[in-house]
Amino acid sequence: MKIALFTETFLPKVDGIVTRLSHTVDHLQRNGDQVLVVCPEGGMTEYKGAQIYGVSGFPLPLYPELKMALPRPAIGEAVDNFRPDIIHVVNPAVLGISGIFHSKINDIPLVASYHTHLPQYLQHYGLGMLEGLLWELLKVAHNQAALNLCTSTAMCDELTGHGIERVDLWQRGVDTETFHPIRASQVVRAHLSQNSPESPLLLYVGRLSAEKEIERIKPILEAIPNARLALVGDGPHRQALEKHFAGTNTFFVGYLTGVELGSAFASADAFIFPSRTETLGLVLLEAMAAGCPVVAARSGGIPDIVTDGVNGYLFDPNTSDAGAIAATMRLLSQKHERETIRQNARSEAEKWGWAAATSQLQSYYRKVVYSVKQKVVA
Repeated sequence: MKIALFTETFLPKVDGIVTRLSHTVDHLQRNGDQVLVVCPEGGMTEYKGAQIYGVSGFPLPLYPELKMALPRPAIGEAVDNFRPDIIHVVNPAVLGISGIFHSKINDIPLVASYHTHLPQYLQHYGLGMLEGLLWELLKVAHNQAALNLCTSTAMCDELTGHGIERVDLWQRGVDTETFHPIRASQVVRAHLSQNSPESPLLLYVGRLSAEKEIERIKPILEAIPNARLALVGDGPHRQALEKHFAGTNTFFVGYLTGVELGSAFASADAFIFPSRTETLGLVLLEAMAAGCPVVAARSGGIPDIVTDGVNGYLFDPNTSDAGAIAATMRLLSQKHERETIRQNARSEAEKWGWAAATSQLQSYYRKVVYSVKQKVVA
């Protein structure tokens, strides 16, 4: 099958969406499919055998790491030359609208997927009054698709509740080889803790952006005076966070990828994730695969992954900081329970390989193509 994948973000950018898409493209190509990725320009023309069609764009004012690539006629030529059997639009926003357009004018079956909870993001950028309008725009875009995929049951329910039709679940996936407990390293632990490897080491991995609510980790750090915090990642909120955490035992690590990231997870005592805007929280599954106990907000798609008290801890993000503090202190103080949590977290992650997630996606593609062909025949 030939798949044209339209996405607002792709390599070399690093985030959960790109992680999912890069593994998906890799496995689609391995399985004999051909993929064309239409995405903001990033200097790549090929990835794992897939064609990359980069569209020039400009940085978003509120989020310079993201490029806004506007639709243009040349995209149509690239799609026509590729002759896809199906178009998959990831987070239809700007560039994705081009994918919807080419699907309609060429009668190509369309699948869309929802990965970024944009309506909730608006609250963190002072644009909450636009939430209703954004849901209406999302509904119009997504309802052009024969199938809309979400990465958690919570997001399936949310989209359905806002009038988006034909919604189904695209199962989670994680690289259980890169993220593995065997990657624990005293050298890495000493680096992340700034030469205090004997101290409790708290870890955050992800974008340093307002919607991630990373500030909410500070009360936990203050409640455990000898603890160290390593923030892995970068983003538009870094400068504000550096001011917020000034005077605390916090280390801004920058980006880590691959085995280095896997070692960071495996070497930490707890992964703290306060975000309330996650459609899934793929990074949580990576932490669990590495045997790093998770303390996370009970919100969005996170409860799909974390079972409180079994393979991690959940806290109510809508109350005071007491729940997050208590969960973290319990994790650090109960050695036997912590080891059980580690083992259960790894066992949960082992259920979710990228090959299985991609096989499920291929099945969805085949059903959509078959359904559209049946309608044409009828």
